[in-house]
Amino acid sequence: MIQEIPVQLSGAVILITGAARGIGLALAQRFAIEQPAGLVLSDLAGAALSQAAASCGGVPIPADVSSESDIQFLIGQTVDRFGRLDLICSNAGILVSGGVEVPDPEWDRIWRVNLMSHVYIARAYLPELRRQGHGYLLLTVSAAGLLTAPGAAPYAVTKHAALSLAEWLAVTHAAEGLRVSALCPEFVRTQMVLDVEGPYRDWMVNAAIPPEAVAETVVNGLAAEDFLILPHPEVAEYFRRKAADYPRWLQGMRRLLDKVRT
Repeated sequence: MIQEIPVQLSGAVILITGAARGIGLALAQRFAIEQPAGLVLSDLAGAALSQAAASCGGVPIPADVSSESDIQFLIGQTVDRFGRLDLICSNAGILVSGGVEVPDPEWDRIWRVNLMSHVYIARAYLPELRRQGHGYLLLTVSAAGLLTAPGAAPYAVTKHAALSLAEWLAVTHAAEGLRVSALCPEFVRTQMVLDVEGPYRDWMVNAAIPPEAVAETVVNGLAAEDFLILPHPEVAEYFRRKAADYPRWLQGMRRLLDKVRT
C-alpha cells in the first residue's frame, strides 16, 4: 500500500554512502541534529569511516559501492537492524580528469562508482520500498550532470548518466511511493576539489562552498521534495540558458574554457 508520508528526518532511518568525508560526512552530521531513528554511514573500510560515524552517533558499515553484492549487504544490514529504510543518500563519487584518451580501466572504474552504484542501490531498495509503501532516494549528481565539466570527460559523462537515472526513477516509480532528488552542486570544498591539479584548480577552489552549506541546502530541498537540489542557485539559470539556446551556451562554455586555460 502506497503511503503519502512527508519527508521527516526526525525519526527516519537514513543510509548515506561516501560518508567518511566531504558532502557525505556533512550530511550525516547535519541529519544527526534532526534526531533520526537510525543513521548508517558507509564508505570503504578504514579509520575515516569509524571516526565519521562516531562524530554523529551513526553506525559504520563498510562497503564498496562499485560492488552490487556489497550494496545488497549494506541495505540488508540496515533494514535488519532498524526494520525499515526511509532515505538513502547515494552520495559516493569519484573524479577522473582527462578526455576521451583516458584508458578504458579508468572509464570503467568511474562508470561503476558514479553511475552503477546508483543502479545497484535502486535495484536493492525497490523491494523494501514496495514492502514499506514509501521511500526516498537522494542521488548526489553534480552541476556537471546538468552542464558539463571542462577537463574531465569521464566525470561529465557519468554525471549526465546519473541525472538521467534519477529522472527515470522519479517518473517510473512514483506510483509505488518513491520520491527522488538529484543533488547538483557546482564546486564544493572537499578533498576531490582540493586534490585537482593543473589549470582548473584555482578556478574550482575559489568558487567552492563548504560541504556544510550543501548539507543545509539538502535539508531544505528534502523538506520541499525538490527534484533538483541546487546549493549554487545560479546553476538553475545556467541550465535554463543551455536549454533555451544550445549554440550560444556551447560558445559561452568555449570562452570559459579559454579563460580558465589562460
